[in-house]
This record gives sequence, structure tokens and C-alpha cells, in this order.
Amino acid sequence: MASSSNPISLLTFFSLLFLFLFTSSSAVPTVEVCQSATSPSFCKSFLPSSPASVHSHCRYTLHHALVQARTFITLVDLQLTLLPSFSALHDCRSLAMANLDFISSTVNTVNTTTNALPFYQADEMISLLSAVITNVDTCHDGLAGSGLGLVDKVVKAISFDRQLYSLYLSLFKMGWVSKTMKAPKLPKTNHFGFGNGPLKLKMSPKDRAYYERLMHGKKPAARRLLQTNNADDGILVNGVVAVDQNGAYDFTTINDAIAAAPNKSTAANGYFLIFVTAGIYMESVVVPKSKKYVLMIGEGNNRTIITGNKNVVDGSTTFNSATVIVEGTGFFGANLTITNTAGAIKHQAVALRVSADMTTFYSCIFEGYQDTLYAHSLRQFYRECDIYGTVDFIFGNAAVVLQNCNIYARLPLSGQFNALTAQGRTDQNQNTGIFIHKCTIKPTPDLAASPTTKSYLGRPWKEFSRTVYMQSFIDAFIDPAGWKEWDGTLNLNTSYYAEFDNSGPGSDTSRRAQWAVGVINATVANIFTVSEILAGDQWLPPTAVPYSGGLIS
Repeated sequence: MASSSNPISLLTFFSLLFLFLFTSSSAVPTVEVCQSATSPSFCKSFLPSSPASVHSHCRYTLHHALVQARTFITLVDLQLTLLPSFSALHDCRSLAMANLDFISSTVNTVNTTTNALPFYQADEMISLLSAVITNVDTCHDGLAGSGLGLVDKVVKAISFDRQLYSLYLSLFKMGWVSKTMKAPKLPKTNHFGFGNGPLKLKMSPKDRAYYERLMHGKKPAARRLLQTNNADDGILVNGVVAVDQNGAYDFTTINDAIAAAPNKSTAANGYFLIFVTAGIYMESVVVPKSKKYVLMIGEGNNRTIITGNKNVVDGSTTFNSATVIVEGTGFFGANLTITNTAGAIKHQAVALRVSADMTTFYSCIFEGYQDTLYAHSLRQFYRECDIYGTVDFIFGNAAVVLQNCNIYARLPLSGQFNALTAQGRTDQNQNTGIFIHKCTIKPTPDLAASPTTKSYLGRPWKEFSRTVYMQSFIDAFIDPAGWKEWDGTLNLNTSYYAEFDNSGPGSDTSRRAQWAVGVINATVANIFTVSEILAGDQWLPPTAVPYSGGLIS
């Protein structure tokens, strides 16, 4: 079940809190509060009619959100007794458990202050609540069209919960987030990390001794990324294990190494380093949410290969088809290749799915066809990675920046077109989107040899889809329209598709789709950079990964 907390005592606590809060001297009419909500009609029908402050209304909504999160888990558990093998319901349960955690993580902040929050704290809270809505949407998408009447109760509950969580996010932003929220200014040269040099690792003498034994005789590609360092500017490592298929080191499988990582670690305690030697690992790898701050480094992104072939055609959900699934906060992967070999004929087949906050990938390769990289939720950063795919192959509803990456469109099935992105933002208050900065967008040779195949920068999967290409090279294979409709006029008037300072023959915007936002200026584009949209200056420096916080001059 959801929690060991006593629901009766929790209800009593919130009831007393509610009575206290509604004596606030800053009370305003409910109708006035609801005018700024995402759904004014739901807001007016849900909130008490008595005048109260925004903070009081938000706390009232928080109470009900917690109750609904627990109730939904109980409902899904009941349906699973009737449909134990229905994989979409299992996805819903996992997503619901995450939601209970995320909502609970906001309780202390919402209940202890009425002041506008500092930038980094506000961004974290908005990220969590954005992910709550994404998780509800993902559950709904998995159940939609199943034709199973037994899940009707779950679908109905989802509809209410989604409106409730959206209201909570609306009220939270009204009460705790400054309308002019901006990242604190750092020195202009905020390019952190090791560039072309080695990744600096700070270790205890014991870990260093073991690590250096691992590195003995390794190829330059591995040594370049893995060097110890006594200075204060490297990534702190606390524990080292190695994976080798032949049994030369600690584990023969990646999942066994992940299981050995400590639970609920913190960045201050240091990353748990898993070194994966060269080889082809046919595993469905999962980094669960209990395994935080795991640093997984391969011996080379064409030498350490994790591969699988799960796909929707053969019965998986898109959500669970990934070869590698990351749900643990602070995960950092480098020098890895992650593939899904199901092929274009199997349609949705994910290589990597990330549902974890403050995740980083450096010098990795992701290969698939449809739905290669599922940037599902929360804050994610990809640097100097290669992504290969066909239809919607970078998709999801995370706040994600891809920087200095190579994005390669492949030849799809006959009759298909390529869409590089399909962004899934469903609520205008979510801080999510796909932001492609200083990347190179090119076709693979097989696609280049098929000039009749259409390729687009993206298409609006959901109502408030948001994708921005900035300072990137776009090759000539991209259709002059740039952006492709999803289904007729669906989502065209509410999506946000923009470009800034791109180059290359495919960057000409003179014939772009009329419904797209189009070219934006530097002031607007800066909103979608690492420092602003990811609050990356707070959590990226400890990874030692190079990044540009703002636009590149």
C-alpha cells in the first residue's frame, strides 16, 4: 500500500490546519483566485466558496491531493487483483507511488512559509508538481483504448486527479513563485567541467587504490574519462564497483551492481561509481528511485553497449519498453551506448527512459527507431551525446536540454516520415520542454540516399507541446515547413515551437509552418537555457560535466 502514515491522523491534522488557515487576514473571494487557475470552472467547483488567501486555498488543495494520491493507489491495487497481468496498470501503480512521493515532498515548503521562494527551491517544487501531472497523463495514455471496462473506474479517477493536481500547481505558482523568477547571475564564463580533459574523480584512498587497479591496462578512451584527482573541483565518489561479463571484477551484470549501491544517497555524500567494462550487455537495466546519485561509466561509448529489444508490437507498454530505465535522482551516465534493436517494424521501442530529477548523460550513444529517447519527466541534461531514430525519437515531458549533441535521423519504414521530437507538455504551468542547444542535426547515410522521405524538427504530441532549437546546425534534409501537424489542427494553437540563431541549409525559416511561433530573440531564447530552465547552475557543477549555462556568444 501507499504509506505507513495513519490516514485518520493525517486527515485530522489537515482539518485543523484548514480551520486555522481560513482565518487569514489576506482572504480574497474564491472567484478572484480561480480567475488565474488553469481551469477556472474546476477551481470554482472544488474550492470552498468562503474567501481565503491563495496560500490557504493551496494548502486545502494539497490536503486533497495527498488523499487522492493514496486513494488512487488503493484503486489500482484492487484492479490489479482482477487484471494481474495488465502491464499498463502496473505502470500506473509505479507512477502513482512516485506521485505520492513528489506531492509529499512539497508539504513542508507549502505549510511553513507564505513568502516567494528562492529560485532554486521554487524550480525544484515546480519540477516535482510538473512531474505529477506527467505521471497522471502517462497512466492515462497507457490505459486509453484498452477496451477493458474493468479499468473504467481508474480512468474516471485519473480525470479528476489530473484537474486537482493542475489546480495545485496553479495555486502553488500564484502563492510561492515570483512572476519575475530568474536564476541568480553567475560569472559570464559559466562553462564548468573538464572539456577535452579527463573527468576528475575525488576518492578515498581505498576507493582510489581499487579504481587504479581497474584502470590498469585500459584503453585510452576509458582512461581519458576516468582519472583520479585530489583537488576540490572533481566529482566526489563514495564507493566503487566494476562489472565484467567474464567475472573478472565484482559483478557480471549491471543490475547486480546497481543493487549494491546504497539507498537514498545524496550528492554531498558522493556518487556510487559503477564502472562497466567493454562488452555487449543484453539486460533490461533499471535504476530504481531508491538508488540515488549513481555514476555509471563505460569503457567507451562504442565498447560498453547495453542492448534490448522490448517493444509495443510484442506486448510491452512504451513506458516499460526501454532497455535502460532511470528513476533514481542524480543519475550520471557516461561513455555508454544504449540501444533498442527491435527495429522500425516494431514501432514504439525505447532505448532509454528517464523519469528522474537532475540526471546527466555525457558522451553516450542512444540508438533506436521510433521513440528512442524517452525524456519522460523532471530535469535532464545531455552533453556530447549521439541520438539516432526515426519517428518521434526524442519525446516525453521532461525539462530537458540537449547540448553539443549529434541528432541523426534514420530511414523509417516505407510511407513514414521522421519527426525528431514529440514533446508532451499538457499544462501551461509545467516547466517542461525539449530544448536543443548547439547541436548538429543530420541524416544518416541511408536517409540521405532517400530524398523523398520527409523529416521534420518536431510535432505537437500534446496540447502545450514546447520545443526550441537554439544555435544549432540543421542540415538540408529537414522539410522547409520545419514542423509537422500531429492530427489536423490538434494542438496547433497552444503549442510552442521556436528557433533561434540556427545555421545550416535546413535552418531557413522563410517557409516554416505558419502555426509555429517561429524565430525568437536572444532574450526569449535565454529562458530555455541550462541556467534558467533546468536551474542547472545548482546541480550540474558537482558532476564536473562541461556545460554552457546561457546562450553562446
